[in-house]
Amino acid sequence: MNLPEKVFICEVGLRDGLQNEKVMLSTDDKLEILRGFIDAGFPVIEVGSFMHPKKVPQMADTDELFKRIGEIPAGVELRALIPNVRGVQRAVECGCKKVKLNVSASRMHNLKNLNRTPEESVAGFADCVKAAQENNIEISGSISMPFASPWEGRTPIEDVDAIIEAYLKVGINEISLSDASGQAVPNQVYDLCKHVREKYNDASWWLHFHNTRGAAIANILAAMQAGMTRFDASFGGLGGCPFVPGAAGNVSTEDVINMLDEMGIYTGVDVLKVMALSRKVSELLGHGLDSYVLRAGRSKDLIASQAE
Repeated sequence: MNLPEKVFICEVGLRDGLQNEKVMLSTDDKLEILRGFIDAGFPVIEVGSFMHPKKVPQMADTDELFKRIGEIPAGVELRALIPNVRGVQRAVECGCKKVKLNVSASRMHNLKNLNRTPEESVAGFADCVKAAQENNIEISGSISMPFASPWEGRTPIEDVDAIIEAYLKVGINEISLSDASGQAVPNQVYDLCKHVREKYNDASWWLHFHNTRGAAIANILAAMQAGMTRFDASFGGLGGCPFVPGAAGNVSTEDVINMLDEMGIYTGVDVLKVMALSRKVSELLGHGLDSYVLRAGRSKDLIASQAE
């Protein structure tokens, strides 16, 4: 099996994990969690989003988090999701240095999520990129539903290519493929990942899988076999897009890191520290989390306990 020696994990729990929760965590709690993620060794952390606070109230304090985090260690990237040029302006005002645009390959999802058609979103990319570049802010892009959507079914590869080319045209060459509906399956993931790596070899890629139907870990493995090395994950498996029917959580960070650790693939992230943070968040939210490793423990811990 041809797999990478090193994989990069972006922790998205503070944004994609909390945005669908009924309990609103305090800014102080979020700040403590963010600092915990930095200490755990994540190279990239998605802190929140600059969506309108009435639309996603759980993200209303994203600006405050960036203002209060202080000095960021070398090699750590903090990013936030933005919907438009106003999002770039908010990033400038609070000190955020990396933003991410999003457009959906599903027309219905894009309308529900951003109140725009995919074409209207693409038309706004250039202004966002210009504003980011003028303020020395890095910018990346994301494509939701590149595999399938609840409204249209399987996504034609031509639709995905059209959005990729729109990103590249305005100067965005870091792109995330986001299975927000959790409909992707491994052979489809392998084929699309192989296709985009070969056709757009100047771009860099992130993969974002939801575990709605239990296929996320298998999809990550398929993506790695196709040469991908960058993946989003959410502590405790929290998350789910509020604009996708029946959406469940993201793939659990602990489960992904535990699997990679057991496979000898380096992430640089301390899974025990992540597990401790997840348990804390579980208490704050008042419910259990969807992580196998949190429930069963690491395999190596089980073996050690049996040997005592």
